[in-house]
Amino acid sequence: MPSLNDILAVILGGGRGARLYPLTQMRSKPAVPIAGKYRLIDIPISNCINSEIYRIAILTQFNSVSLHRHITRTYNFDAFHQGWVQIWAAEQTLESADWYQGTADAVRKQLLEIQASGAKHVLILAGDHLYRMDYKAMAEYHWQNKADITVAVQPISKDEVTRFGILKREEGGRISSFVEKPKDPEVQKRFISRDDPERPFLGSMGIYMFKTKVLIELLTKFPNHDDFGGDIIPQAITSHAVYGFDFDGYWQDIGTIRSFYETNLALTTPETPFNFYDAKLPIYTDTRFLPGSIVEDSNLRDVLIAEGSRILKSDISHSIIGIRSQIASGCVIKDSIVMGSDYYEREREGQPIGIGANCHIEGAILDKNARIGSNVTIRPFPRNTDIDHENWYVRDGIVVIPKDAEILPGTTIAP
Repeated sequence: MPSLNDILAVILGGGRGARLYPLTQMRSKPAVPIAGKYRLIDIPISNCINSEIYRIAILTQFNSVSLHRHITRTYNFDAFHQGWVQIWAAEQTLESADWYQGTADAVRKQLLEIQASGAKHVLILAGDHLYRMDYKAMAEYHWQNKADITVAVQPISKDEVTRFGILKREEGGRISSFVEKPKDPEVQKRFISRDDPERPFLGSMGIYMFKTKVLIELLTKFPNHDDFGGDIIPQAITSHAVYGFDFDGYWQDIGTIRSFYETNLALTTPETPFNFYDAKLPIYTDTRFLPGSIVEDSNLRDVLIAEGSRILKSDISHSIIGIRSQIASGCVIKDSIVMGSDYYEREREGQPIGIGANCHIEGAILDKNARIGSNVTIRPFPRNTDIDHENWYVRDGIVVIPKDAEILPGTTIAP
């Protein structure tokens, strides 16, 4: 049986993140904060470490400075450990002067680094999904079936089938065909892979394990195939042993403002679908050494509060309060994500970082270091509403205050 030390994990840093804008205005998708204190990139890296895969490369390109800073601060193995977490940034070479053109092209442009690692298998991961997965089980399935490629698949309902790449799996586990987001009912019938009438389809999760030699062969033989899901995997099904590994746990693609908002707020409920409190399989992040939070004479219901915050005489419900949040007295915050700040502010003239007194904030996302004046009112807009303003945005009805923005006292943002 091969060893886990033979596996190299490659995490894709994502493209421009247009659907998550303005949260990606100053950062890449994997660097977007989640659950008050983590970043999205912490999820796949933690899954790797918990699965005893210790060689991890992160491919970055757009707005990558904050992601690089987080990685270098957080993931440092000691001198007696053979593992490493490296950043492989997009670069010009003698062979190519272009940026990454897609998921497969990003890996293609780093084939020299992959070969230099000596890894016999490459695990391709996305940097913007929320899930907890044992890649060790996937690797064992890959080896037992002598697969060239193993694709992680999840049961999909009829209502969701038009949102995913759908795979047809035969009885032995081998994938025989692939279709991207099928809308034709006749096509859908041909891709039923499960007996479950509720979830009869198998959707690709964008997680792939390749034999390194097969990965190199496919990427070099088809230089115009720039995407794994749309190009490489459908091509490989016709010529290689491609298998589907079942994953039936919680998995969420955080690709839009709406999915980001709803996924975060789901973490505030007692029956949260994703457990950050799992002691056996923790999610790692930057150790900031912040003090405990202070909550003075406030009402809190279904609230996740990160450390280093100060909340004075306010009413907060169904919300996330991120690290170093400062909330003045008399505020009402409901169904909102307050990301907090990157630093404690020293003396400064003008509006301080945080939320001023007597604000009403509902259905909003306040990015880091936002300065909200006193007596500000923010309310959600109808679904499907998109607005671009100088200091604030609306995406699918959710008000988003971008990073470092300032909202003047007395401002009302509402339909």
